Amino acid sequence: MKVLVTGYSGQLGFDVVKEGNNRGLEMYGTSSRDLEITDKDCVSKYVTELKPEAIIHCAAYTAVDKAEEDKEKCYDVNVNGTRFLAEAAKEIGAKFVYISTDYVLDGQGDKPFKETDTPNPIGYYGLTKLEGEKIVQSLLGNYFIVRISWVFGANGNNFIKTMLNLSESRDELNVVGDQFGSPTYTYDLSRLILDMIQTNRFGIYHASNEGFCSWAEFAREIFRYANKRVKVNSITSEEYPTRAVRPKNSRMSKQKLTDYGFETLPKWEDALDRYITELKQEVN
Repeated sequence: MKVLVTGYSGQLGFDVVKEGNNRGLEMYGTSSRDLEITDKDCVSKYVTELKPEAIIHCAAYTAVDKAEEDKEKCYDVNVNGTRFLAEAAKEIGAKFVYISTDYVLDGQGDKPFKETDTPNPIGYYGLTKLEGEKIVQSLLGNYFIVRISWVFGANGNNFIKTMLNLSESRDELNVVGDQFGSPTYTYDLSRLILDMIQTNRFGIYHASNEGFCSWAEFAREIFRYANKRVKVNSITSEEYPTRAVRPKNSRMSKQKLTDYGFETLPKWEDALDRYITELKQEVN
């Protein structure tokens, strides 16, 4: 199976290509240096010449705070880029995986959101990702929209690496404790996505590691698994203001994965343990 993966330089794209290669699939990972997704003609030419059987669209503008100012660039990447790729996929009849986000939801309440709940983004980044979802749905039938949250992987920066870096110089940290969600290990997620494209069970899915926590709880577990003595103080979102408002409830129900015959991802604590081990091995 020939598979095109955008966003290869990011955490998820990197692991999707790596996992696909391990499975013997014909993987083509692209970054903005190889394929400028905001150039319609470039996208059309690349995709029609390559003729992949599936496109996994991981590339995105993900700087949530910066998106509130740099709206034109964010829109160009997340909306126009998605449109051009979806149009190209339609032209050659390829399956399409669109990586979306918990930010398309409004973060209200404390119950896990279902795929059937009405999206209502509270920031510009989430708004553009929702527009991408709508474009995929309007143009294609053979699509998977996969909403993810709190991503961490080997290739790139993430919350875990930030916490571990801070632990080198700090023995006490303030971390937001009133935003809840599920950490997502790109190694686990990449396996699910590649399982998906082998099927025709199309639709919208929520995919993150099992279980929920706050950022403060996540930080405490990071230090525990990494054997770091750092005190974590739980603070409110209001005590740590950011330009873009973050959803306080990013809990997502993954029941649909089970209902449609896919394996749910392992518990986030298990994923964290494996990831910390991986980071230690890299250092050694």
